[in-house]
Amino acid sequence: MAQYFEVHPENPQNRLLKQAVALLERGGIVAVPTDSSYALACHLDDKAAADRLRQIRQVDDKHHLTLLCRDLGELANYARVDNRQYRLLKSATPGAYTFILEATREVPRRVSHPQRKTIGLRVPDHRTLQELLALHGAPLLATTLIPPGEADPLNDAQAIRDRFEHQIAGVIDAGACPSEPTTVIDMHDGDAEPVVVRRGRGELARLGL
Repeated sequence: MAQYFEVHPENPQNRLLKQAVALLERGGIVAVPTDSSYALACHLDDKAAADRLRQIRQVDDKHHLTLLCRDLGELANYARVDNRQYRLLKSATPGAYTFILEATREVPRRVSHPQRKTIGLRVPDHRTLQELLALHGAPLLATTLIPPGEADPLNDAQAIRDRFEHQIAGVIDAGACPSEPTTVIDMHDGDAEPVVVRRGRGELARLGL
């Protein structure tokens, strides 16, 4: 059964988040709250966990997974960005946006897009998730928690536990979070204009698009 961590939304208990980090470091998948619904997250360097992440979502290796990063500096270690791309990223982070960018060598090839060598990246604006990332000390590999065959992401921690208790290691409950996914912007081609792949919670006007 998945462990259930009920934390304070403004001051999440450090000891509980450390327990969640321990699950991640042992190869577990944890449902985490974000500023745009829940996501499933795992250790970036754990191949088996990444495979289970895709299996739960029932997506193949051409589906972009996302790196959850603490800040723009960390994001820049995992993606190749030019000055124009950096300015756009700076205007939108932290926030409910996912950017598809060319992956650096820091990203394991097995988690980037097999042909394009791209990866999704984002800096979430969520206190509990930021605290979790800080304790983990590195980005987490993640995907929006949209059940197979459905269109909408989940945002209720208890319902997630009831539904996925035998497939994931833990659920972090930090109170209600939005039920709308991120806005996805493809910027992997620095010579082309950004492409809106999915309209979500992040406002396009903030990006000047």
